[in-house]
Formats: sequence, structure tokens, C-alpha cells
Amino acid sequence: MRYLMVATLIFSLHGEFLQAQSKKIDNRIDNAAEVLQEVMNTPENSIPRGLLDKAVCVGIIPAEKKLAFVVGGSFGRGVLDCRRGGNGPWGAPSMVTLRAGSLGFQWGGSETDLIFVVMNSGGIRKLLKSKGEIGADISAAAGPVGRSASADTDLLMNAEILTYSRSRGLFAGISLKGAAITQDTEANARLYGHIVDPNDLLLEGKGDVPPPAQPLVAELEKFSPRGGEAFAPMHQPPPQEGTSQK
Repeated sequence: MRYLMVATLIFSLHGEFLQAQSKKIDNRIDNAAEVLQEVMNTPENSIPRGLLDKAVCVGIIPAEKKLAFVVGGSFGRGVLDCRRGGNGPWGAPSMVTLRAGSLGFQWGGSETDLIFVVMNSGGIRKLLKSKGEIGADISAAAGPVGRSASADTDLLMNAEILTYSRSRGLFAGISLKGAAITQDTEANARLYGHIVDPNDLLLEGKGDVPPPAQPLVAELEKFSPRGGEAFAPMHQPPPQEGTSQK
């Protein structure tokens, strides 16, 4: 009987722990939706609509006790969503983590939100690698701000990702050089109830949007219902000499 009571207690505590972890993920997505709404509702100090309409994916790392220093760097959790096929409606998102070294005095504060805007299929494919490092593997630039900002400069045209931060009410482009964004496999499994492949969610546009993520997708649809560009197919190697293509 004693062993049964102990096992029941352990099972109950484990269930409460899992429920608490799922709640944290739901809150993280809610916070991301709130960040996007607050930023975009101030046109003179937001991501330019024309630029957002060119984006294929948007990622948000909300200020969720996330930018504490760990082992000489910083760590944060957030969510990344893409248009289905690159130019369709916004699809099912993937949870992500961000690790970085020193990124300036504001990095490390609990009041900092981060947004990164993926501009093409090359950028999202590189982000889906196990160790996609911004500024090394992925070309990036601090994004322009405001309704009058130009989205057609050479710098922006060549960037695969544009990055922003919001700290103490100030929204501005920021360099995230050296930061690595990776997929949060465990959080995804909790969000969807089973293991999912981020490539299926973000590149293939597969899967339904889970209820906790619907408010975020609704905000993306509100501010940019159409846009992006179709994802380019993966590079196919040329046929070997002496063979023919069918």
C-alpha cells in the first residue's frame, strides 16, 4: 500500500509538471502574439508593412524571463511561423530557442523582445539546420523601422534575415550576429501532442495550427494576409554523364 501511495504521488506530480510545462509554452505563444500586435499597431515605429509582406517567415522571442545570462551568453525561447509554401496563408508554427554571446548592454534585460523576419527560402532552410548561426551561416541585417522606411536598399535585398529588438518601449533594428536559432523539439512535442518535424511545419506547410497558436496566426494574417514568395525547390544535382532525365 505504501509503494502504491508513493507511485500515485509521483505520477500525480509528474502530471502536474507536464501540465505546467505545456502552460509555459501556451503563454510563450500568447506573449509572442501580444508583442507582434503592440509593435505593428504603432505604424511610425514598427516593421514596415511592405517589408512584412515580402517576408516568408516571422520569428518572435518574447521577453519571458528569457534573456538571463548563462555561461557567458544569453538564452531565449520563442516561436517561428512561415507562410505555407512561402507565399500562402500562415501555417503551423515551430517553437525555437536562441543562444547568443554578448549582444550589447540591452541584451540580458528581462524587458527585451526580439523579432526576426525571414526574407527568402534560403534563410529558412539555413535556420532549420542544427546550428544555423546568424552572420556566419545566415546573412542578416538590422531591420528598418517605420512606415516611411525603405525596404529596397542593397543591404536589405541581400539579407536573408532582418532582426529587431524592443526594449523599454524602444523598437529598433539590432544586430544578432553570432546568435544561433534552433528548433525546440521538446516544446514542439508538447504543443502538438507528438513529435513533429519542423521541416514539415515550416517548409512543407503540413499540419493544422494548434489552438494555442491560433491567436498568433490570426495576428500575422491581420497584418500581412498575403505576400512572401514561393519557396525555391531544393537544389537538384545535375545528371551524371551518360544518363538521361525522364
